[in-house]
Amino acid sequence: MSTTPLLVTGASGHLGRRVLELLLARGAGPIIATTRNPDSLKDFAARGVDVRRADFDDEASLSQAFRGAGRALLISTDALDRPGRRLAQHQAAIRAMKAAGVRHIVYTSLPNPHPGSPISVAADHRETEAAIQASGLDFTFLRNNLYTDLFLHSLPAAIASGQLVDARGTGATAFVTREDCAQAAAAALAEPTTGRHTLDVTGPEAVTSDELAALLSELAGRKVVHVSVPPDALVRGMVGHGLPQPAAELYASFDAGIQKGELATVTDTVKRLSGHAPQSVRDFLTAHRAVLLPARNT
Repeated sequence: MSTTPLLVTGASGHLGRRVLELLLARGAGPIIATTRNPDSLKDFAARGVDVRRADFDDEASLSQAFRGAGRALLISTDALDRPGRRLAQHQAAIRAMKAAGVRHIVYTSLPNPHPGSPISVAADHRETEAAIQASGLDFTFLRNNLYTDLFLHSLPAAIASGQLVDARGTGATAFVTREDCAQAAAAALAEPTTGRHTLDVTGPEAVTSDELAALLSELAGRKVVHVSVPPDALVRGMVGHGLPQPAAELYASFDAGIQKGELATVTDTVKRLSGHAPQSVRDFLTAHRAVLLPARNT
């Protein structure tokens, strides 16, 4: 086993923390974990992880933060507050990784981030991939589909109202759990692969909203119907319920992409990397039934 450190950026987030757990469980490492707030990873520091502060808005600090790593997991940042910020962060990180001696970058990307994608964040991922390609480094692009976990926030209201409202039409999505994405990322980082790889990370099937509504009806024991509306109407509805306009437009852009089939590809990437099949939407929702259904008065 290599003794060259593995680097995980954004390590205090949900995905990053789970990747750290999986790397420790498999005895991989040494491990470097970077975050804006090192105190948030004190529990991992106590377990031998080298926790370092990294500010992606301060490029001068990054080469030192990444020093010594041979393979790096670059988890896409959440800097969506102003146009161009996230891409600038990624580009700075890539330059710093190369300067620090990193040889292979594993990057969490998006399916089909081509110029014609209606998904508003596709350009960030496309240009980040281009920067990694131009760096001359080896890479693995993990093009993660939408998290099944997001259902825990959106579906209780659909069940309560009896309507699953979106702008997806008959488009299907190969939803994948965050856990399966973490398993794939940990494996891609830990295994000493070389070369350049682009992998779609998906669940075991692509599910339409009509199929999802039928599944919710079955789980809830009450009728839930799918109602597809135009994207602009979806934005107005979300803003009317208190969601900020930029967030509403982002969600609606994903729906527009789904309607066009941008997230419908199904692969066996999770099984090939992690050794186990990804969890289905049905199994995930069944396991979280108590979260989805309102408590009944007794």
